[in-house]
Amino acid sequence: MAEDKEINNNEEVVDEGATDEVELPVVPLFGKWDLTEVNIEDKTLEQHINLNAFQVPHTGGRHSKKRFGKRNLTVIERMINNLMRSEKYTGKKAQAYSVLKNSFNLIHEKKKDNPAQHMIKALENSAPRAEVVSLRYGGIRVYSGVDVSPTRRVDTAIRNLCIGALNSSKKQRSIEKSLAKEIMLASEANPDSYAIGKKEEIERQAEAAHN
Repeated sequence: MAEDKEINNNEEVVDEGATDEVELPVVPLFGKWDLTEVNIEDKTLEQHINLNAFQVPHTGGRHSKKRFGKRNLTVIERMINNLMRSEKYTGKKAQAYSVLKNSFNLIHEKKKDNPAQHMIKALENSAPRAEVVSLRYGGIRVYSGVDVSPTRRVDTAIRNLCIGALNSSKKQRSIEKSLAKEIMLASEANPDSYAIGKKEEIERQAEAAHN
């Protein structure tokens, strides 16, 4: 009987400890920007834009073989990975990290608020909702407009933002300035942005294919 009472007391202690939730400290982005303040207005993209706090934005490809594994990556790391698409930045993640960090500082100097909010707004504005696919019926190829999944919308928006920044970096003579300008233009839905222009072009083609 005494042993049973001791076991029950131990179980109660374990249960009480399990109910206590450990609150982890919020890690600011680049040591400055609080991601908990960022608001995602497009609810269809909310589950596909990961804003979790992190210490180092490098997962080492651990999610690459999982289905929909990109959802486990923070949108910051996905942005850094997409910057490594040119010859200058291929494989240089630390350099791409510095580029995004410095571009956020430039955005803050001009807008005086959280640059992460501008990046999320740019993703929402530059994510296409429809695109054209090629279908084959017998020996005939037919083009049809289809809706785009939220995952692909985010992928396309990130890719176009980075391509636009890399293309205009020669004129700006600085990849940091070109990326900051591209993000700010896209957040305002300005057609001068490469990502906004591509989105409008894709949706225009899809609308024509619907008809």
